[in-house]
Parts: sequence; C-alpha cells; structure tokens
Amino acid sequence: MDFKKYYSIFPLNTKKITILSIILIIGISYGLFFYFQNNTENNIRNSLFDQQKQRQIDATEALSHHISSDLDSIMARLQMLANSAILQQGELSGNETTKLLQEVYNQINSVTLVDRLFILNKDSIATINIIPKGEKSFVGVNFSYREWVKQTKDMLMPVFSNGFEGADGKYRIAITYPIVNKLTGQYLGLVGTALPTIPFFEHYGNIYNIKSQYLAVMDRSFFQLIHPVKSFIGTPFFGSHTQEVTGHNMILNDLIRTVRSGKQDFGIYEFKNGERLNTGSPIFVGGKPIYFVFVITPTSTIYLQINDIISVQRLQTFSLLAGITTAVVILIVFLIKWNSSLDREVKRRTEELDQSNKQLVLANKKLESANEQLKVHDNMQNEFINIAAHELRTPIQPIILLSESLKSTIKDNEQISLINAISRNAKRLRRLTEDVLDVTRIESKSLKLHKEQFNLNDIIVNTINDIKINRYFNNKKDDIKILYECKDVFVKADKERLSQVIFNLLSNAIKFTNGEGGDISIISEKKDNQTTIVSIKDRGSGIDPEILPRLFSKFASKSFEGTGLGLFISKSIIESHGGKIWAGNNADGRGATFSFSLPPA
Repeated sequence: MDFKKYYSIFPLNTKKITILSIILIIGISYGLFFYFQNNTENNIRNSLFDQQKQRQIDATEALSHHISSDLDSIMARLQMLANSAILQQGELSGNETTKLLQEVYNQINSVTLVDRLFILNKDSIATINIIPKGEKSFVGVNFSYREWVKQTKDMLMPVFSNGFEGADGKYRIAITYPIVNKLTGQYLGLVGTALPTIPFFEHYGNIYNIKSQYLAVMDRSFFQLIHPVKSFIGTPFFGSHTQEVTGHNMILNDLIRTVRSGKQDFGIYEFKNGERLNTGSPIFVGGKPIYFVFVITPTSTIYLQINDIISVQRLQTFSLLAGITTAVVILIVFLIKWNSSLDREVKRRTEELDQSNKQLVLANKKLESANEQLKVHDNMQNEFINIAAHELRTPIQPIILLSESLKSTIKDNEQISLINAISRNAKRLRRLTEDVLDVTRIESKSLKLHKEQFNLNDIIVNTINDIKINRYFNNKKDDIKILYECKDVFVKADKERLSQVIFNLLSNAIKFTNGEGGDISIISEKKDNQTTIVSIKDRGSGIDPEILPRLFSKFASKSFEGTGLGLFISKSIIESHGGKIWAGNNADGRGATFSFSLPPA
C-alpha cells in the first residue's frame, strides 16, 4: 500500500510535528494520570480507613451494649430468685430450692454460659451449688474470704466482681444478689453465679487469633479478663509484665485510662508485630461501668482490603486509559487514510444533493398544486352539503304543516298514528338538517355570533317551556320534572345560539332519564370573577364510560335517538364565546351533570 498517496494532502514537516505532538500529549497524559491516580488512591485509602475506623467504633459500642444486656438479664434472674417466696422464708437448701435454682440455671444457660449457680447462707457457706455434670461441688465450703462475698454482705447490694482464679485454675467473674428478708430487713445470705471469662466472652468475638481482629476485656482494677495471649489473663494491664510486652506504649496506656473512666475512645499505635487500631467502650450495668471491652484490629488487615479495592479500581482506570489511547491512535490512522476518499465522497454527495434539490423543488410544486386542488375539493364539498341541507329544509316545513292540518280533519286513530309518524320523522329530518348546517359552519369556521346583552333567565325559562310543549316530552316522559329557580343573570352572548345549547343539553338530559321518573335541575350563577356557569343535572342512567373520553366529538352516542351532533355543536358554540363545557357522572352514581361557562361580558 502506497501511504504517500494518503499523506499527500499534508506537508512533510506538518506530519512530523503532528506525530510528535500526539506522542507528547500521550506521554503527558500518562504522567498526569499516574500523578493524580496516586493522590486519589491516598485519599481513597485514608477515607476508607476512616470509614472502617468509625464502623469499628460503632461495633464496639454495640458489643458493649450486647454484653451489658446479657449481664442485666443474669442479674434480673438472680433478683427474682432472691425475692422468691422460698428464699424469703430462709429455705436456702432442700429439694424445692434446688429445683428452683436448676430451672433458673437452665434459663440463664439458654442465653449465655455460666458454669455454676449457688446460694451462700449468712455465714458465707455454700448450701446449694448447681454445676455442669462432672464439675466439683463446693457445698459446705466457706467463701467468706472472697471480696465479692464481703461486698454483698456489707453493702446489701448486687455485686459484679473483678476477675478471680477459681480453685480449678479457671479465671472467672461472679455476679451476686443479697437475700434480704423484706419484712425484717435481715440478711439471710446471697444467690450468685460464676462466669468463666474465656467461654463467656468468646461468645461475642475472636479471643484467640492475634493476627486478626480480636477482643480484650478488663475489670475495674485493670486486670485482664481475656486476651489471646493467655499469660496476660489475670494480670494487671499496668503491671510490669504487660507494660514490657507493649513497650510502655503511651497511646495504648492513655486509651485504657480513658475507657476505664467511662468514656469511649480509640487509638492507633505501633506494636511489635505491626500497627493496631484499638477501639474501647465501657460495659455499663445499673448506670455504672463495671467491665471494659476493647476490639483490636491489625491495620494490615484493613489496608489489605482497601488495597484490593484500590487495585481493582486502578486496573479499571488504566484499562480505560489504554483503551482510549489505542482508540485515538487507530482513529488518527483511519482519519488520515479516509481523508482523500472523504473529499471524493463530498464531491459526489454535493452533485447528488444538487440533483435532489432540483427534484425537491419539482415535488414542492406538485404538492402545492395538490393542496390547491384539495382546498377546491373541500370548498366544493362544503358547498354541496350547504346546498343539500338548504334544499332538504325547503320540502320539510310544508310536510310538517300539512301533517298537522291533515291530522285535524281525520278521526280514525290508526290514520292519526300514521300521520304522527310522518310529522315526527319530518321534524327529526329538520333537526338533522340544521345540525348538518351547523357542523358545516363550524368546520369551515364560518359560524357567526350576534352578541347582545340579555338576561339568561329569560332564555332558560323559554327553553323549558319549549321542551314541555314538545310532543316527545309530553308523550313519552311526562313524569320528568324540570326544576329551575328563576335568577337574574345577565350575559353578553348570541341569544339564539345559547338557547340552542341549553335546548340540546336539556333534550340530552331527558333522553337519558329513565321512564320511572326523575328530576332535572338547572342552576345558573355568577362566580367571584364574574364568570357565568350553567349546570344541568339529571338523575338518569349516566354517561357510558366508553363514551366519556369522546363525549363532545361528532357522532359520540350509543342512543338510537338523535344524530350524535348536538354535544359537538354545543361545545363549538360555547368555545366560540370563549367559554368551556364539561360533563361527568354524579358522585352518588345516579345520572350526570353537564356544565358550561361564559366569560365576563
């Protein structure tokens, strides 16, 4: 392939400068990318670490509440035992008392682990000891040497003990409640439970693996109740052993003191095997901090998760940039190759466009001619309809008059019925003719209005009288009442056309009112803005849901009576006055209401 052919439109120096510029732009783009990417990653890393830190702070607080709730539950059961009728009577041993303690022991262990439930009498000697199978019983042993026994007896209050080592070498905490006779106030003894710290606290999180997130718990004397390093359990945090291992870490020491004072806190510090995030929270029971839980996480595990997220994001961004670069290079190559062919294509398309323009001009001329012919056709059609309607009106009126005259001379009922049919259908034909003429005027926009000032009350009263005289009303629906309260409402409108609208709406209301009787009411009123509103409400069958959306369109009717043009004509007349017309079924499900408005005069 001869590339000189494609590059011929560019001078040689311009090509070199263009290529060098592209290489320079790509180089600068990648440099800026790595610079901003590094800054962005640091910001993301710090933001994610802060989020993880806050989550751990919140989780530590929630954990302290959880432990507090469980300890409260144990204390509540001990209080229930101390206040039970059996213990209040001083029965601190025996089958009934043992059975009661066994039930409570089972209840507590269904929630959290305790390894013994016991009663000490007033001399601090164990009278009952509920223990797991295989454990040694301490019934008859004197526990007066235990500090938490002395505190319970002296203060007559519940006690949560500091950690202590049992005779079996297990480290425990004790919870006790004094048994005090409510009537005499005499101290009878105490009921208590012992919780082995390791099984109890491992229920709430990892206490073994120091390389991942783990728990540590201390008592009020800074003694460590649990720790992954077992040699720390039962030793004071501020003792020489722990302080030597932690390197007398000031951040950690300050954190421990702050949490011991009853406040939440966190610390980030260097340890022998890496950085740590430590969040601490006091465990409150009865409004007092009694134990202190710490959640310790090696920050390397946090950053490992963060780096995984950032690596994926970096790979996605770099892949996108590399893809864009490749696409740009390919695009430039193709642009150069297509440049010459594009020029030829433009010339060819220009010639085709000129040819198309000529054809378009010719087509426009034909379209204009067709439009003119269509207008002529429309005019001829409207003129034909006008002529036909006028010609139909000419013989209709004599037919009606002759029918009425002929009826007065005939006494045969059958013949009178036939003449009535002729007269009735002639009147329907006359009404159809007038409707067709009105529709023609509306569609040709030649409907003329002769506005004048008049009292709308007169039009409504006259229309009602005309309706009543109408034979259709008298013969078929003479049980329908039209209710109207005379009210002077002056409007400026075409009197004849407005009378036509009211007649159409009243006729429509009568047509759809059933033969069992019903009232039709008319209301005319002026609103605050002087807009006139006329409403005609019937109690008939209502508007069919299928018809409602196109109610005021031509031929929108399900009735075999009428032409379906009355509402269309009424809408056009009202809108020609600048008003609106609308309709809807009544809320109670009986009948419909048609309304129209006229603007202020």
